[in-house]
Amino acid sequence: MKNVLQTAQAWANQDPDKETKQELQNLIDANNTDELEKRFAGRLQFGTAGLRGPLQAGPMGMNRVLVAQAAAGLARFLLSRDKNPTVVIGYDGRKNSHRFAQDTAEIMQAAGVAAQLMPDLRPTPVLAFAVRQLKASAGVMVTASHNPPQDNGYKVYLGGEDDGAQIVPPNDKKIAEQIAWVAANVDVSELPRSRAYGVIDNSIIEAYINKTAALRQAPVSSIKYVYTAMHGVGKETLLATLAKAGLPAPILVDQQCEPDGSFPTVSFPNPEEAGALDLAIAKAEAHRADFILANDPDADRLAVAVPNDKGEWATLHGNEVGLYLAWHIAKRAKAEGKQGVLACSLVSSPALAAVAASCGLQHQETLTGFKWIGRIDNLLFGYEEALGYLTDPDKVHDKDGISAIVSFLDLINSLTAEGQTFAGYRQAFSETFGAFASDQLSIRVEDLGRIGRILAAVRQKPFSDIGGLAVSEYIDHLQTEKNDNILVFYCDGGHRVIFRPSGTEPKLKIYLDTKGSSLQAAQNSGAQLKQALSDFIDTVV
Repeated sequence: MKNVLQTAQAWANQDPDKETKQELQNLIDANNTDELEKRFAGRLQFGTAGLRGPLQAGPMGMNRVLVAQAAAGLARFLLSRDKNPTVVIGYDGRKNSHRFAQDTAEIMQAAGVAAQLMPDLRPTPVLAFAVRQLKASAGVMVTASHNPPQDNGYKVYLGGEDDGAQIVPPNDKKIAEQIAWVAANVDVSELPRSRAYGVIDNSIIEAYINKTAALRQAPVSSIKYVYTAMHGVGKETLLATLAKAGLPAPILVDQQCEPDGSFPTVSFPNPEEAGALDLAIAKAEAHRADFILANDPDADRLAVAVPNDKGEWATLHGNEVGLYLAWHIAKRAKAEGKQGVLACSLVSSPALAAVAASCGLQHQETLTGFKWIGRIDNLLFGYEEALGYLTDPDKVHDKDGISAIVSFLDLINSLTAEGQTFAGYRQAFSETFGAFASDQLSIRVEDLGRIGRILAAVRQKPFSDIGGLAVSEYIDHLQTEKNDNILVFYCDGGHRVIFRPSGTEPKLKIYLDTKGSSLQAAQNSGAQLKQALSDFIDTVV
């Protein structure tokens, strides 16, 4: 049996990348077995959004060896189920994204999977659209979305009966098995490569832009708003879409609107993180804008910020944006006599069920991730609280931050045409459905084992009350048909607490959804729950 030094040397010997090859060789030469044991303790696994991890040598990181193994394994899987499989491949502006995409195209083309590469940097939803538009067997998007700058990732979509949705069981396991076979039996330096892959025609991008622009239905009004791409790839596609739709162009946060994988102005390129919108807020204040709209780096998510009663800028929770878009889409569907489904993940607001019922629509709740939401039949709208919205399910089967912007601007235009304001719309929502508030306690860890210890402590002694609010029901979804590592507590008064490990980052997320006679009352209950849970978390080391 090989020791870790031998295993690491075998990996380094097949690495085509000088930087990661030298990085690993330095650890071997220094006999740094502690670090090597960490690097070779396992390999990146498909999570909520595919493979994601730090850019580093070894199977626990994103690098050219791991990507080559993934591409070869995916090719084996596709060839096992399709006579003449095809794949489309996209990439964002992160470090090595283009290189990983090229490696994938070369390896899959040589393996017998006809590959097409995006012509340039494009948002994830454009790739998801291309999978369906071209009726491809699969799609690969090289992105780590909103993860920290040092990360990258590999997101897989399947065509055929999966119809362009992200992979789910059992196919994720089948693909992982093929990747493992390649890793165990093939030296990636010996994998055949071909540069005879194709490049996706710009007509596909134009088709995406045209279909997205068609979401605008209301008369266009004068809207002053700020936009940031968060150093990502959203700007070019968004501006072309807005122009096609006849919508006003935004005021741009110039420092953040060009792709830059070093993300120089933010620690985390995630609109949800504190400080991420500071430049956008400064720009909005200087121009007296009405809104701030922010995509994450691969433009599949949308954040919205508005000034509050005191004139201070506040970012709307993903549940708020999701519910406001849902009500807009549901009322329009009712007026047009449409039937369909409003869907969200189980960690998103329970208020969506009330919105659906009010317009005679169905409501469905799924496991976490758009890989589940995007598969729902007759879907009219789907969302997740983590700023993901699907407003055009006929076009893509994944969240789409560009479409979400067009739909949000259409909502604002509709309100203006009716003589309403967005503040009035928010108030009307509370009056119609009750006051809901959402918050989150996010625990980032260095030691992933701590997440397991916290969940084990909760399972060992489930709460009978949280911060004085009595628990009326407790569900451990490992014990249900969902078979997911999620714990749910329902408290008297219509409150809910959910524990869930992040599928993309080393975090434990605790979702808080509360209801009250007013927004302030709901928020007070949320603060009560949050403080009690924070105190509990501090006791588990």
